[in-house]
Amino acid sequence: MKPVKNYPILFAQEGPLNAQSWIIKNGLLIGRDSDCDITIPDRQVSRKHARIEIAKDNLIRIIDLDSKNGTDVNDIYASEPQSLENGDVVKIALIQELTFISSDATLPLEAYRKQKESKSQKLFIDENARRVWIGEEELLPPLSVFQYKLLNLLYKFEDTVVSREKVVREVWTEDEAIGVSEQALDALVRRLRARINRIDPTHEYISTIRGVGFIFRNDIYKD
Repeated sequence: MKPVKNYPILFAQEGPLNAQSWIIKNGLLIGRDSDCDITIPDRQVSRKHARIEIAKDNLIRIIDLDSKNGTDVNDIYASEPQSLENGDVVKIALIQELTFISSDATLPLEAYRKQKESKSQKLFIDENARRVWIGEEELLPPLSVFQYKLLNLLYKFEDTVVSREKVVREVWTEDEAIGVSEQALDALVRRLRARINRIDPTHEYISTIRGVGFIFRNDIYKD
């Protein structure tokens, strides 16, 4: 029996196509026209807006087709063909978000080993692929760039209070950090908690230490 081949997919969020997904086998055409592989029925989207293609070495990239309102990857305008990595967020004319999920859709062996060594540890991050599992369930669609940076930072400093100042320095760039308010940081933490709670609402992984910072606890058996 031939092994089952996994394909990368696009997962739609925050837009007209919310919660739909498409397998990337031979490339996808994105636009407003009904004959596109991904049709976004909005006037801000060009008839032939962008194309997903499989490049050399099976890399997946997106190409903006001189669209009127542009294509962004992780909030950066894609003026040239842009390779996609797991968790990247594509915005079509700022109307539709599409999250790229890589073809490797199974829990890494490293995760199984880590969980076996410490059965109480439930959340696992594969930093190489920038993917998150809670138990044996992957957190999909992937976290946003800022959500992932925050979780990965707290994950590395498990059981240690990380100050609000350090979080801002590590999650945002130097220029971005200047304009980050207390409210913006708290909102990011709430959104991250909400994503985790969809899979496991039984354990508080991230706690707020009022006036100080945040602490991540992965051991579900600790008080």
